[in-house]
Amino acid sequence: MARPLRTALAKPYVHVLFGARQTGKSTLLRELVPEADLWIDLSHPGERSRYLARPERLIEQCEALPTATPRRRGHIVVIDEAQAVPALFDAVQYLYDRDRARWRFVLSGSSARKLRLTGANLLPGRSLLHRLYPLVTAERPARVQAGTSAGKILPLGGEIDPPPFPPASLLERLVWGDLPGIALAPTADREEVLRSYAYVYLEEELRREGLIKDWAPFARFLRLAALESGKMINYAKLAKDAGTSAPTVKSHYQLLEDMFIGVRLEAFTGSARKQVLETPRFLFFDLGVRHAAADLSVTPDTVLANPGPVFEQWVGIELWKRLQYRGRGRLTYLRTKGGLEVDFVVDLGDRLIPVEAKWTDNPSRDDARHLVAFLSERPRRSDSGFVVCRCPRAQQIAPNVTAIPWWAM
Repeated sequence: MARPLRTALAKPYVHVLFGARQTGKSTLLRELVPEADLWIDLSHPGERSRYLARPERLIEQCEALPTATPRRRGHIVVIDEAQAVPALFDAVQYLYDRDRARWRFVLSGSSARKLRLTGANLLPGRSLLHRLYPLVTAERPARVQAGTSAGKILPLGGEIDPPPFPPASLLERLVWGDLPGIALAPTADREEVLRSYAYVYLEEELRREGLIKDWAPFARFLRLAALESGKMINYAKLAKDAGTSAPTVKSHYQLLEDMFIGVRLEAFTGSARKQVLETPRFLFFDLGVRHAAADLSVTPDTVLANPGPVFEQWVGIELWKRLQYRGRGRLTYLRTKGGLEVDFVVDLGDRLIPVEAKWTDNPSRDDARHLVAFLSERPRRSDSGFVVCRCPRAQQIAPNVTAIPWWAM
């Protein structure tokens, strides 16, 4: 999502860009600020060690840059993987408060865990926080897209023209996910790259940040959590299967969220019905990484053996990414003991949008029955619902319920 970030970077604040590894943060920043005067890459062990030993080195290097003049713009300083040295946030605040015109800071990070645990200075009142996620359909369009306009549920304020990544089918997304590097990689290499991500990158990140002392128990948890992705979290069962405690499992889930590897979906609590199930669901941020972390074969056969749950996860991930980029709203779900189920409820505050994901190319009124019940209970806040499926074009299948193609969200 280069366009809104490019606009934001012109504003006189410290800019902090968070996102999981391999979502394209460094590549995007090199595209947006190729003229950076100082680029510090803390993923490099030597660089990281130098700044850990002497964080004030950043102040010295910035002060060595020429003073800004009417003819010389402020110097752009980029710190990649800034969370590796939390003390640098204090140095950035010191420099920003001294002369915000002389230096413009852009910091990126792939984990908020260390910053949260150390109480790091996140520059309140001085910074703008940005997020980067795997590709949305606006960046990587459908191979065949006709008859229905995009942005039916959560438009992003204009589709991207031209899309920066080549078109992809639904099956490609369900199998290999939407990481930028995977989208551009040869098909034959994708499974190997995803397995490297799930084990090499994640282990490297966890060890580097000092977040996990023993990788093997966490790897067992990671596999089980990936297999359970999309379902309601059962801490006790997962702890038993992983050979650990429920508090440890909760901590591990929080770690995945801090590393932007997944998202917890809370239950919708505004139901007029009693006995709403309140256990959260958990979604991995990318299906390709999910399959690899679950130690599944990353092939079309794996997905097509039971495509419905995988498609539901993809719909949830797409809705969640769009909400994050819009900067407003939250994604929940609804389950009741009486059997009412709504896969996703988009909560925009003044408006609720119920969404069902169905692996069908011929949706019917029966696919909308839970949405109809949801709408009837809250007519003031919810005036329409959607069934996201594989139909070729939008069609109304029940009062105020529209079935739409998967690429039209």
